[in-house]
Parts: sequence; C-alpha cells; structure tokens
Amino acid sequence: MSIDATHDPGLRSWVDSANTGETDFPIQNLPFGIFVDASGRGRIGVAIGEYVLDVAAAIETEALLLQGDLACALSAESLNSFMSLGAASWRDARTAISDLLREEAPRQDRLLRRMAETTMLLPASIGDYTDFYASRHHATNVGRMFRPDGDPLLPNWLHLPVGYHGRASSIVVSGTDIKRPHGQLKPDDGPPVYAPCRLLDYELEFGAFIGSANAMGSPVGIGQAMDHIFGLVILNDWSARDIQKWEYQPLGPFNAKNFASTISPWVVTMQALAPYRSNGPARQADDPALLDYLTPATGSSDAIDVIAEVHLSSAVMREAGTAAMRLSRGTLADLSWSFSQMLAHHTSTGCPMNAGDLIGSGTVSGPEKTARGCMLELSWRGTEPIDLPDGTQRRFLQDGDELTISAFCERDGATRIGFGGCSGVILPAG
Repeated sequence: MSIDATHDPGLRSWVDSANTGETDFPIQNLPFGIFVDASGRGRIGVAIGEYVLDVAAAIETEALLLQGDLACALSAESLNSFMSLGAASWRDARTAISDLLREEAPRQDRLLRRMAETTMLLPASIGDYTDFYASRHHATNVGRMFRPDGDPLLPNWLHLPVGYHGRASSIVVSGTDIKRPHGQLKPDDGPPVYAPCRLLDYELEFGAFIGSANAMGSPVGIGQAMDHIFGLVILNDWSARDIQKWEYQPLGPFNAKNFASTISPWVVTMQALAPYRSNGPARQADDPALLDYLTPATGSSDAIDVIAEVHLSSAVMREAGTAAMRLSRGTLADLSWSFSQMLAHHTSTGCPMNAGDLIGSGTVSGPEKTARGCMLELSWRGTEPIDLPDGTQRRFLQDGDELTISAFCERDGATRIGFGGCSGVILPAG
C-alpha cells in the first residue's frame, strides 16, 4: 500500500470540521463503517470530521461515480462484499471518495449526517475471530507473574505467533454494555464454585479485518499478507482472569474470553495507514532465526505505529463530572509479531480466511509500566492497586466502570488520523 495523492497533508475538505487538525477523521483518513438509516437498516458510511458520508446515497445521486461490482458492494448492508473485492477496488473507492470530499469539489451536504446523532453497527458480518499473543512485553510480564522461577516466555513463543480461536458471536460494537460473567472459579482453599467473575479485566488490542479471501489449501505468503488485510479497528478483549486461571490448562482460553469483545465502529484502512508504517517488527540479537514462511522481505514495512490510550471512569466519577483517568499509553509498533506474520502463520496449514474475518493482536504492552495494556499487568496481579480520583482503588474492573480506548497516528510529514473510541460500561452479573 503506497502513499498517493489521497495522503497529501495539504488536502482540505468542504466539510469544515474535517480541517481542524484535532479531528480523528480528516480527509486523509476516510474510514469505513456501518450506520443505521431511518428504516433501521445498515448502510455503508465514511467518517469525515463530525459527519458520516452516506456512500450509497452518493452513488445513487451520481455524486460518487462508481459502477458495477464496486458500486453494488458499497450499497450493501455490511462491508463484507466491498472487503472481498481486493486492494485495487479499495484504492478506487478511496480515490473517488477523496475527490468527492475535497475542498474544491461541489458541496454535497445532503449526503451527510451528524455523527453524534448516528447509531453505528458492527462494520462487517464476522464469520471467524482469532486472537493472538503478539506482544513480547505482555507475554514476558505474564510469564514472570505465573512462572517466576523459569523462563517467562514459553519455548514456542519466539518461533511462531501464538493464538487461539475466539468467539465471533460475542463481538460487539463500541458503546455496548458488558455484563459481568459467571464462571467456574477455583478458590485456593476449596473446590470449584460457580459464581460471578471477581477479576474482570480489559485488554488493549487492535483487530485486523481480512479482505481478500484465500482458498482452502492455499496459504497466504508473507509477502502478500498485507494485501489481504482491509484495515484495523480498536479491540478490547474483555477477560475474566479468575475463570481463565482455572480453565486454561491444557487447551488455553475458553469461557474466560467468550462473553464479550468490543471493537470500534470505524475501520481505518491499510491505505490510510500507509504513512505510519515502517520496517519491522524488530527482533533481539539472540532470538532464533525465523522460518522462511514467517520471514518478511527487506523493507516490507509491516510495523504500524498506532498510539493508543486507555481511560477509566468509575460511576462515581461520572456522576461528579470528574474526567476519566488515563491508565496507560502504548503503541502497536511495540508488537513482536506483525499482522502479516499472524496471517501467514494462520493460513500456513491451508486454513481458509474469508472477507470479514477478524484477527486480534493480543494485548499491546510496552517496556514501561505506563504502557502496560491490561489491569493484570498494571496492578501486577492485584498486588499494586491503582488509585482513582474518587478515592477508590482498582486491582481489576468493578461494576459501573467505563473503560475507553482511543487511538491515533501521527508522524512528521503526514496528517494526524484517528480511530475514534472503543468503550463499554461494566454491568453487574445477572
């Protein structure tokens, strides 16, 4: 995905709110999502400033001159068909929408709706969801907690991107309340009990939507993997740590992860992210050599510098009008396995991936405590509680807490773009 005229920092839009320099959605971004129209059906929209461009209406009125399969796919109720068309079609749509919205083009205010008054849906019908464990810092921290006398990284971690099959049916869009789950818990001094989760956690992650499919039996090569990825969303993989601790051996996460995962509604395309990519991810000098199918080509630019911030607001804080407290700030560039490596490994057996499938990065953590991506790490398994402005402490999430993740990219010579927010409020167990 190369940089082209749509990334020009000098571009401005006739949508004034897209030109402020503070918006997540300038004309250089143009993320895709699904909004609810007056009839209650989903329609494809593009975020621009404080507004949503109705793409189907733009095609119907010929303000957007697209035809054939591309016009049909962009008039659908989800992004799946559009994602399936591949990189050339994605580029054509982005160029046409950029031309429609640029400052010198005729105003088309009738095609816009206020974002604040718009309900968003999941951007795609998600057939499958796989979550990875791609942060060396996160894996090392967790290993030190649970295996203090051994190597914090398990023997396979430096050789392949570790992952597990998640539950697509429990992925929800930002703003959806999250009910505290019940599960089987194992007290230290007694038999298992069935009770509400006590150690509820969030995980700062990013999700990559698959666009171009691969046929069963046909692996996606490392050099082509990025061309199969449509774009990224913020992902919060809510986790029940006490359920996870008891159930994960020997087959890994199950009920501790299947009750809810939240994603942001806007898919920031890989084309929009082109200015923020760099060579990587980096490996340490004493790491083992990668097998060929996981070795990126020189200059492949598979590392993506997306900065993310996590904020927590208790119910008491919101009632008092107290600003949310920032828990951490990290970057996707700290991952030790790239999305291209995740996809190449996932399909290395010939596993077919379809448009709309989602792969998660796993918790994004950095080398500093302020860059840890979950409560498990921030409170160091509950031994270092976090003080909130309302006078309470947090080891893990409590009922009424609102957890919000925001993300953005900025780099010299490029326009700042953002992802919007990804949030959820914890409700008591039913």
